[in-house]
Amino acid sequence: LARLKREREEADQKYNEALTQLDRALARPPELPHAPPAFDDSKISPLNKHWQIIPDDGPSLGGGWRARIASIAWTFIGPILQNQERFNAVLVDHINRNVPHAEETQKATSSIITLVNSHIDEVVAFQSRLIQFVQQLTPFIDTKLYESSTLGRRINEDVASLTDTLEQRTRGMVGAIDGVSDEIRKRWETTLIREQRFVQHVDELRISIGHLQHGIQTIRREIERLATNAKTLDHASPSISQATLDDALDEFTYVGFENLFRGSTEEIRSRLTEYLPYFEGATDVLDLGCGRGEFLDLLRESGVRARGLDINAEMIEECHARALTADVGDALTFLQQQDDRSLGGLFAAQVVEHLEPHYLVRLLAVASQKLRPGSKIILETINPACWFAFFDAYIRDITHVRPLHPDTLKYLLTANGFQQTTVRYSAAFPEDSKLQHVALDAESMTQLDNAVTTLNNNIDKLNDLMFTHLDYAVIGERL
Repeated sequence: LARLKREREEADQKYNEALTQLDRALARPPELPHAPPAFDDSKISPLNKHWQIIPDDGPSLGGGWRARIASIAWTFIGPILQNQERFNAVLVDHINRNVPHAEETQKATSSIITLVNSHIDEVVAFQSRLIQFVQQLTPFIDTKLYESSTLGRRINEDVASLTDTLEQRTRGMVGAIDGVSDEIRKRWETTLIREQRFVQHVDELRISIGHLQHGIQTIRREIERLATNAKTLDHASPSISQATLDDALDEFTYVGFENLFRGSTEEIRSRLTEYLPYFEGATDVLDLGCGRGEFLDLLRESGVRARGLDINAEMIEECHARALTADVGDALTFLQQQDDRSLGGLFAAQVVEHLEPHYLVRLLAVASQKLRPGSKIILETINPACWFAFFDAYIRDITHVRPLHPDTLKYLLTANGFQQTTVRYSAAFPEDSKLQHVALDAESMTQLDNAVTTLNNNIDKLNDLMFTHLDYAVIGERL
């Protein structure tokens, strides 16, 4: 309260000082000159009457010797009088033309002085009223402040009363709300558990239905093929037909595995798009292990002629369904059957990890012979240097034979005659899923600086080992 009183007194003092300065700053009205007297035109008529000093018919000279003397005198005086008369004419004309202007100027000057005096009187009156108004502000504000303080006190009292009432009523409702909340939470948890079970069952059913659909398609194709063969053969071997059917069922099972764990066709297309620039302008590109034909599809859209090869007949059937050129066969056997320098590029995604070492070495040697100079070879595989990729993706697939370190695969390409070999990493592990650094405020950091720095360095090392790129590709060129 003392502070508020002091602030109020200081404000009053400043207000009074400002009021005094305003009063002193009032302008004093200037002393204006009196209006000029009326224009005097009393001499205008005589001027108009007497300006002509030479008669219109010239001077009267008479006769005799006087006339001769007058004529001689006029010779000298006449030009002077004529000039004077011309001057008189110009002067009288000028005066006559300026008389109206002089009269109007005198009237206008008188009017202006009258108006200015009137305006000055009004300004003085306004300033006086302004001072009176400012002087009356203080008591007016004091009255309003008193009313506001009284109203504020009443409002505070009413708010306090309402607050007490609300607190009393709230206490009674909190218990009921807590009980309802517990019941809702229990029911929500039960519903969530049921929903999770339902989603799990739906996923299992979706997988089962997918397997059944592929199985039905496989059986239908085998029946059609056997029916066709039965027309040309008298007796079909039951053992051969059963073995063929079993192989086909195994192939369709792996197709289902690929669809479930490797990703959808759209996802694979998105990942493989980054390799298209390497085959720009190429022809006769071979996609080993083409699978469902995602990269073949991309090459066709880019205007690159290519064909695919895969040992899985089910995969090739999917390629044929999209009008892609693809064959069933062994990669090494197929390459050996091609002419030397007949291929314009070779691509193999997620294939080399399925091959035995001696088979892979032989495959690369033959590929070097079949590729044209300047052609690209790209081998993409799982990155075993990334622990997450190895333990999550590599060991899940039972058809994987051996992981290949990036340095190993790069060396194998170089050893088989490929030049300008590079390693391109892809499928980076999400940053928000990696181990996170320890964050401390400035005060705590000064005490644990060394420990936190060491811990964060170790986290970086673990991230580099465990959560780096999931895939990589070794890219080489046939020179």
